[in-house]
Amino acid sequence: MKQGRFFCMWLGLTLLMAKPAVSLPPPEDVPEEILRTEIITEARSPIDGKPLTAAEYAQLQAELAQNPVPPDVNPKLKRLIFLLRLRQMLRTIIPF
Repeated sequence: MKQGRFFCMWLGLTLLMAKPAVSLPPPEDVPEEILRTEIITEARSPIDGKPLTAAEYAQLQAELAQNPVPPDVNPKLKRLIFLLRLRQMLRTIIPF
């Protein structure tokens, strides 16, 4: 009998203290469907991160695509990148 009273009291307090969940986003929030359809007119340079217009970005991408020779990378940096990738692969195989 005592447990039933305790349960009813606990249930009543829980219902009084519980706050309703907010399930809808704020009205000023733009829906994702609309954001997906927007045309992006600004970009950043992949070389130095400067802001570019869409035309400048397209021109830069065309110039980068025309360059058949990859940029020269310091051999020490190449070795470091190789070792980091090797370490990452070994960590997936041996987790400790």
